[in-house]
Parts: sequence; structure tokens; C-alpha cells
Amino acid sequence: MADHATPNLPSREFLKTERFYAKLGFKASYRSGHWLILQRGGVQLEFFPWPDLDPKENSHGCCIRLDDLDALVELVAAAGIPEARTGIPRIVPPSRDISGLTIAYLVDPDGTLLRLVQNPPEG
Repeated sequence: MADHATPNLPSREFLKTERFYAKLGFKASYRSGHWLILQRGGVQLEFFPWPDLDPKENSHGCCIRLDDLDALVELVAAAGIPEARTGIPRIVPPSRDISGLTIAYLVDPDGTLLRLVQNPPEG
């Protein structure tokens, strides 16, 4: 296995976290009372329990770099996650960032910010 990193994110309740991300195509590859690992293709998210977390105070986040950002955004819409600038959960739709990258911003039910970044075309 090549070296890699995985984000470690908080979850107030693993079952709710798993259900939320399942709507986005993630499946549990590991589950215990103290750790949850969800995978979707080459993306792996790891969660630790934080039952007293206030989602409005959560400062955790990560970037997910995607070959097909639009496909994931479609799953987010199909899951009924609102397109909004405030509220939890929500998605801010993709737009071209000052960096030149196309990025959408997804906030999960625990207030974690996931930056969904379109991979640039190869070449």
C-alpha cells in the first residue's frame, strides 16, 4: 500500500454519521464503539466519537479531491442536503476559486467542513 493520509473527523453518533454519508456513496469498512471508517472509491474518512460536540463550534475539516465533482454534488442534491450559505448540514455549490480550482463546500450534520475539490484535467 502506498503512503497516504486520512482525515480524522468527529461524530456525535456513528450510526447517524454512517447514514448521512451512505447517501453520498460511502460504505463502512470498519466500525467499533471507538472508531468508524467510511470509504467511497479511493476516499477514506475516519471518525472518532465526540458525543458532546456542538456542530456550530466544530472547526474540523478536510479536502476531498475528486475526478468528478459534479457526480458527488448530484448525490448531495438527491440526498436532500440544502444548498445554502448557512445551516447544518448544507452545501455551497461548486464555483471557481481564486486558486483556479473548482470547489464546493459541504458541511455535515456534525458541522465538519468538507472542501470538495475538482481534480484538474491531466495533461
